Amino acid sequence: MSVFSTQYVTEPLGTVTEPVIALIAQGAKRTVLNDHIFEYHSGQYLVATVDLPLVSQITQAAPGEEFLAFGLPLQPAIIAQLLLEAPPTVVRPHDGPGIATSDADDKLLDAVVRLLRLLDEPRDLPVLAPSVRREIHWRLLNGPQAALVRQIGLADSRITLVARAIEWIKTHYDQVIRIGDLADEVGMSVSSLNRHFRAVTAMSPLQYQKQLRLQKARMQLIAAPYDVAAIGHAVGYDSPSQFSREYRRMFGAPPGQDAARLQTAAIVQE
Repeated sequence: MSVFSTQYVTEPLGTVTEPVIALIAQGAKRTVLNDHIFEYHSGQYLVATVDLPLVSQITQAAPGEEFLAFGLPLQPAIIAQLLLEAPPTVVRPHDGPGIATSDADDKLLDAVVRLLRLLDEPRDLPVLAPSVRREIHWRLLNGPQAALVRQIGLADSRITLVARAIEWIKTHYDQVIRIGDLADEVGMSVSSLNRHFRAVTAMSPLQYQKQLRLQKARMQLIAAPYDVAAIGHAVGYDSPSQFSREYRRMFGAPPGQDAARLQTAAIVQE
C-alpha cells in the first residue's frame, strides 16, 4: 500500500509497473502504454494486471490543490481464492491490453478510505488490513474491470501466460532474446505467444524488451548523464550509435541531453 502527494505537474517518466490499482483522490494523471493513452483524475482508478513499461505524467497539481493518489499491489493468490469462493458468474472476456481506467464506485472508495484510516491505528493495522485488502480485490472483481482483473487469478489465462513471458524478459532484458526460446519457456507456440503478448501489452516481445532497456537506461542516466556509452552497454546495446538513435526515437532527445533536462525538471517515479 502506498500514498503519494505532490504539488507539481511532472515531466513524463518511464517506469515498469507491477499489477496494481492506482486511485486518484485529487488531481489528474496521464499514463501511456506504447500508443495507448489513459487519462484519469479524481475519483477514477487505473488497474494494471501485468508488469508493463509505462510513461506517466502528473498533469494536474498545484500548491493547495496537491495531487493525491493511493496505490495497492494486486495479489493473484487473493483473486484466485475469491474466484473459488464466489458463485459462478458469466463475465464477458477482456480483449484489450492488461491495463484500464474506470470510475471508482462508493463501495470501492469506502474500502480504500477504511484501509487508509487503519494507518492511524498501528495496533489494528496488522489484524484488520488483510480483510480490507481482500475486500478491495473483491470490489474490483465485481466492478467494470472484472474481466480484466479476474485473469490475474486464473492459472491458464492469457494474462498469466504473458506475465510468465514478461518475467523471463525482465530477467534477460540485456541479452539477445530468441522468440522460440521464450515460447518454449512459457509453453506456447511462437504464433500464440506473439498474438497474446501483443494483445496484453500492445507491443511485441522484442518491442517490450527495447522499451524496458531504454527505460532502465533513462533512470540510470538521470544519476550519471555523462556515462552514456557505458549505460547503453549495460542495458544490452553493443552499438553506442544504435542506443542513441533508439533512445532519441523513444524520448525525443539524445541520451545526455534528455538526462540533463530531467535533472532540472520536476519528475516522479511511480
